[in-house]
Amino acid sequence: MGQDLTKGPITKNMLLFAGPMILGNLLQQLYNIADTLIVSWFLGPEALGAVGSAYTLMVFLTSVFIGLCMGSGTLFSMDFGRGQEEKLRNSIFVSFVLIGGVTVVINILVFALLHPILWLLQVPQPVYPFMEEYVRVIFLGLFFVFLYNFFAFLLRAVGNSVTPLYFLMVSAALNILLDLLFVVVFSRGVAGAALATVISQAVAGIGLGIYCFLAFPKLRPLRKDMAFPSRVLRQILAYSLSTSLQQSVMNFGILAVQSLINSFGPVVMAAYAAAVKIDSFAYMPLQEFSNAFSTYTAQNYGAGKGERIRRGIRSAALVTLIFSLLISLLIFLFAPYLMGVFVDGKEKEIIEAGVLYLRIEGAFYLGIGCLFLLYGLYRAVGRPMMSVVLTVISLGLRVALAYSLSAVEGIGEAGIWWAIPIGWVLADMTGILYFRRKKEEILSFHHPQRRGRTG
Repeated sequence: MGQDLTKGPITKNMLLFAGPMILGNLLQQLYNIADTLIVSWFLGPEALGAVGSAYTLMVFLTSVFIGLCMGSGTLFSMDFGRGQEEKLRNSIFVSFVLIGGVTVVINILVFALLHPILWLLQVPQPVYPFMEEYVRVIFLGLFFVFLYNFFAFLLRAVGNSVTPLYFLMVSAALNILLDLLFVVVFSRGVAGAALATVISQAVAGIGLGIYCFLAFPKLRPLRKDMAFPSRVLRQILAYSLSTSLQQSVMNFGILAVQSLINSFGPVVMAAYAAAVKIDSFAYMPLQEFSNAFSTYTAQNYGAGKGERIRRGIRSAALVTLIFSLLISLLIFLFAPYLMGVFVDGKEKEIIEAGVLYLRIEGAFYLGIGCLFLLYGLYRAVGRPMMSVVLTVISLGLRVALAYSLSAVEGIGEAGIWWAIPIGWVLADMTGILYFRRKKEEILSFHHPQRRGRTG
């Protein structure tokens, strides 16, 4: 059915498992990258700022149900590690109904509260009509984003990270083609770019769901699995709500910073819109490797293999160190050229502002890489609330420092950029200290949820 990460070589298996996830996330980024490039080239900086700011809003809102999917995926991995197929199917059913319902509610609320949301984001007047037009279309695809993420996390939980990649390859290519068709040929503006993304998301979400249940019948809930036992519901809520809270806190902090960035005007908005796409690409391998590490840890935690988890932690830390230093070096050296991909060379102010962001924040990717590992570790060993604590520390400091430093004369928007790595480092120190103090307790496996195989 999938890859059993409780046996075999540790580093090799984690890297092989992470590879398709990294490629898949790269393709997923192309959804918004395609919008950004085509909007920038054909519609101008105001439209670019609108798409960038809308992307931040989209990430915040989708983080609620993506966090729920991620938390459920951890429980799926544990059930798989224990060999409990019947419980796994029941967990899949309960999670799908629960998270699907949450997604529908979010979608309704977004459309009902759209104008107050845009007002809170302090969207400048020249950008406002573009952003409103884009958002009204892009949020039609929220349920499709849920479908793709639910089935992607399900397949990854049982060791299959390749299939979601195939569907994203098709979806990303379709998105680019439809962007060119709607924006360039049919002149539909930012609404056309948004519609291209929605259609592509629908193909990925619906297609992956159908494939999952047809190709992996052991994952398909039977009639007897379609129930809501209180024990399973409590477990799903315990993992999913805390992970969702962590993702929401993280992206609420980012949204709060986006509001501050918007107050600096269209130049800084456009610079951030372009630079944050580069940034997302840069540390995305670290994020996906940490997700692979989390699945590895959850499977071994379910199987009761504490020593294998310890060895996996050492291996993951070394890989993250190498990745982080290499990516930081590349970003620092090539920041001007990367900004030039997204912004016309004549827009020198925008390029200079984006380069400043990339060289300040990008020098500290080791901080975010370590933080991603800590998130994945605590989620996998049944302590997801610790991930919430680390997120509050990281994002709380980021928001507070961003507002205070940027208000200092002579610092300006650079203060926003410096706040990011400071928050990472302090959260890392907290997470590492907690693990060193609680390591034996965390890996003792004296918890009530573990059942089944131990070898």
